[in-house]
Amino acid sequence: MTKIIDINPENPNGIERDMTAEEQAQHDIDVANVPTEKANITADKENTANLKASAKAKLIAGEALTEDEANTIVL
Repeated sequence: MTKIIDINPENPNGIERDMTAEEQAQHDIDVANVPTEKANITADKENTANLKASAKAKLIAGEALTEDEANTIVL
């Protein structure tokens, strides 16, 4: 089992203990989901960058922006 350190006001240095079965199961799920979450974050950043680039090009060309492109400029 994986160890976990519980820190609280009574034990500011923490107490090391084994994870419960439920904590271990959730930990395993979280670890398995990390690559997917990283890919989603990267895709979101790329999408935002593409929207900004598209909005800039349209502004320079005098074309109308989509709502998403306008939102990237306003935000």
